Formats: sequence, C-alpha cells, structure tokens
Amino acid sequence: MKKLVLAAALTAAASTAFAGSMADPVVEPPVIEEAASSSNAAVWVPLLLLVVIAAAATQS
Repeated sequence: MKKLVLAAALTAAASTAFAGSMADPVVEPPVIEEAASSSNAAVWVPLLLLVVIAAAATQS
C-alpha cells in the first residue's frame, strides 16, 4: 500500500514538474501562399505549335 501511495505521489510530482516554464512560447508565423496567377504559357504553347506545323507544311 505504501508503494502505491509513493508511486502516485511521484507520478503527480513528475507531471507538474514538466508541465511548462515561464519562457515565452516560440510560435512560428503562418505560411501564406500566394494564389497562382494565370500564365500566358497556356496561350503561347499552342501558338508556337501552330507556327511549327505551318512552317513544316510550307516546306513540303
């Protein structure tokens, strides 16, 4: 019985000893991602492909 009381007392003391400290907590700022802007690559790639096909067609 004494061992049970001693174990309970040590458990209670250990849990409060590691509960925290007076130091300010280190809080990381939130990561804010920019919205992806639309790219003109969606326009340029098909136009470039069209130019390449037209150039190949004129050489034949």
